[in-house]
Amino acid sequence: MAQSLNKVIDLQTTGTSYLSISGKVGKFLVGDQALEFYPDVNVEQYIQIPWSSINQIGANVNGRKISRHFEVFTDQGKFLFASKDSGAILKIAREKLGNDKVVKLPTLLQTIGQKFKNLFAKK
Repeated sequence: MAQSLNKVIDLQTTGTSYLSISGKVGKFLVGDQALEFYPDVNVEQYIQIPWSSINQIGANVNGRKISRHFEVFTDQGKFLFASKDSGAILKIAREKLGNDKVVKLPTLLQTIGQKFKNLFAKK
């Protein structure tokens, strides 16, 4: 039986987890203790990430628009999620983690441009 780490839920919304090859649709529970994802198919395959174990959380930002996809970086690895309410999730994460752990991730074009700069840079 899946047991939530949170005592108080700040936000409940739907979204997708890209932990496996195919994405799993489910529910996000963002609360006072953790960021949790429970798939609709099998609730026992849940993902619970306590706020204390998150190193960084970030999303692509274009002007004032925040992308649906956001990444959570922990000691165990990187988790990729998508939600229509990613802005609200990041706002709550900023309250729990602080400004320095909520970051703006580079876009695909910025990443490719940086690779080219590093390729042709003088060593």
